[in-house]
Amino acid sequence: QLQLVESGGGLVQPGGSLRLSCAVSGATVEDYAIGWFRQAPGKEREEVLCMAASEGSIYYGDFAKGRFTISRDNAKNTVYLQMNVLRPEDTAVYYCVGGVVCFAEAYAYPFWGQGTQVTVSS
Repeated sequence: QLQLVESGGGLVQPGGSLRLSCAVSGATVEDYAIGWFRQAPGKEREEVLCMAASEGSIYYGDFAKGRFTISRDNAKNTVYLQMNVLRPEDTAVYYCVGGVVCFAEAYAYPFWGQGTQVTVSS
């Protein structure tokens, strides 16, 4: 059973940066597609980006291109979400997700972390 634990959320000013971590246990991080979704109050969950298993191809949600990146540390079995030039509209709960393949829909991911709050405000 894949288990995912996020950390690193918090309050950041507009224009700032934040790095979220997703500690993976129960499997090797390379064996699964690991990604990030987010959900803002009153809105649907949306894909942020995803790194495929094995070769690690990256798939981006439209808003994430140019500002957000994903990386994987195989030795630490951890995936990171680096967020730059943050905007108030990036305020949301961010979830680490795991599945067989990267896909833009939340239902494709059977494994979810508990979420971490990111608030972008001055």
